[in-house]
Amino acid sequence: MAIKAEYIWIDGTEPTAKLRSKTKILGAGEEPGIWGFDGSSTNQAEGHTSDCVLRPVKSVPDPIRGGDHLLVLCEVLDIDFTPHPSNTRAATAEIAEKYASQESWFGIEQEYTFMVGDRPLGFPEGGFPAPQGGYYCGVGADEIFGREIVEKHLDNCLAAGLPISGINAEVMPGQWEFQVGPASALEVSDSLWLARWLLYRTAEEWNVSATIDPKPAKGDWNGAGCHTNFSTKAMREDYEPIIAACEALGEKAAEHIAVYGDGIADRLTGAHETAHYTQFSYGVSNRGASIRIPWQVEKDKKGYLEDRRPNANMDPYLVTGKIVDTVCSALEKKGLV
Repeated sequence: MAIKAEYIWIDGTEPTAKLRSKTKILGAGEEPGIWGFDGSSTNQAEGHTSDCVLRPVKSVPDPIRGGDHLLVLCEVLDIDFTPHPSNTRAATAEIAEKYASQESWFGIEQEYTFMVGDRPLGFPEGGFPAPQGGYYCGVGADEIFGREIVEKHLDNCLAAGLPISGINAEVMPGQWEFQVGPASALEVSDSLWLARWLLYRTAEEWNVSATIDPKPAKGDWNGAGCHTNFSTKAMREDYEPIIAACEALGEKAAEHIAVYGDGIADRLTGAHETAHYTQFSYGVSNRGASIRIPWQVEKDKKGYLEDRRPNANMDPYLVTGKIVDTVCSALEKKGLV
C-alpha cells in the first residue's frame, strides 16, 4: 500500500521563519529518505541555483490522514550536504552533544492566537470584547473561543506521539497555549515545530488561522510568549545550581534577548506580566521577572527555572541551544555538575 509522507521543513523567511510541507509517496515499508525542493520559493536559494536538500530528522504518524501515513520533519541542507544557513538545528545538535552529560530537560509553553481575518477570534467586528479578566482558563461561550479546534489539535498531537503535556485558554480572547515536554533540547524543539504545523493544519478545517505573533492585538492586551522551563540533572538535585543558572542567564541577557524572537520590544514592556526587555531579574513566584523560580522549587530546594522572555514566535532550536550553552558552561566552570 502506498504511504503518504508529508515532508515538513522550516524555511528562510526573515525575521520569523515559516513552516513549509509537501507530500512524497512511499512504498509499503519504505523509509523516508533524502528529498529536495526549490529554495528560491522559500527564501533559501537564488533562482539560478535553487536546489536544497531535505534530510528527515523525525517521523511520526500522521493523525490527519491516518493509517500508515507519516509526518516527516526535515532539516535543510545545501547540495554538498552541509547545513543550510537557515538550518538552526545543526548548531543546537552540537551544543546538546557537548553537554549531554548534564541531562538538560525543557518544557515549552507555546502561546498562540486564533485569527479571523485581521482580528482575534472572539473580537467583534469593528470593536473590542470585555477587558481581560475572565478569559484565562475560563469556561462558557462568552469567554472561550475556538475550543473545538484546540481539542482537535490536542488529539492530533497525542495521536502523533508528540510529548504534549497540557493545554489551557490564555488571558486574551482567542488566545490559547499548549505545553511540550519535558524532553531534551532537540526532542522538545522537533516536537514543537511539528505541533505548530499540526496547529495550522488543524485550524484550516475551521477556516481559521493561528498566529504566533507576539503581540497580535495592540493596546491593553497580553502578548503571546513561549515560556521555556529548563533544568539540568544538577538543578533537579540541588538549589545552588538553580541560582547559578539564573545568574549566568543574567550575565548574557542581551545575547539571549537577541535570539528570543522578533518583536520582543512590543511584548516585553514591563506590563502584562512581563519584565522589560532591557532589564534582567529573577525571583521566586514572580511573573513580572525575567526568570521565575516556582515556589515549589524554592521549598524543595531543587527543580527547574522558567525563562519568561522568549516570544511565541521564537525558534526553539536557537532558544534551547542558547540556554544549554549559557547554563551548562557556567555550571561546569563553577563545578556544579
